[in-house]
Amino acid sequence: MQPVNEMNLEFPSRSVNEGFARTAVACFAAQLDPTIDELNDIKTAVSEAVTNSIVHAYPGKIGPIHIRARIFEDRSIEIVVKDKGIGIPDIEQAKKPLFTTGNEERSGMGFTIMDSFTDKLVVRSRPGYGTTVKMLKKMLPFAGLK
Repeated sequence: MQPVNEMNLEFPSRSVNEGFARTAVACFAAQLDPTIDELNDIKTAVSEAVTNSIVHAYPGKIGPIHIRARIFEDRSIEIVVKDKGIGIPDIEQAKKPLFTTGNEERSGMGFTIMDSFTDKLVVRSRPGYGTTVKMLKKMLPFAGLK
């Protein structure tokens, strides 16, 4: 299925950019006229994916994070967050609730939250080459004005 609209964004893995990424994707998704809950779901999922890249992909250094968002005719949005960081050696282990490679401040719930707030989550990673997180969120049918 071909997208009806698309955006691409790239920024350095600085923590101050997490809010920017979340807001930029939410603004792009607004053209689907989502509910407040749907918009919050998107913002939360993007926030978790970007935070994972900031915290885990580039330990002790700054690297690029790329986001691609695509909108489809069926009122769905696909969001891909990609980094070129250290990668994840065991994706299944990383997806387990409470597992983290970060410090004690990290909850280890990032992938669980992404999965909960989207309709589909796919994680691909290769140690030394980075991680790609693909999320799909389908909006409720448009009710229109009454």
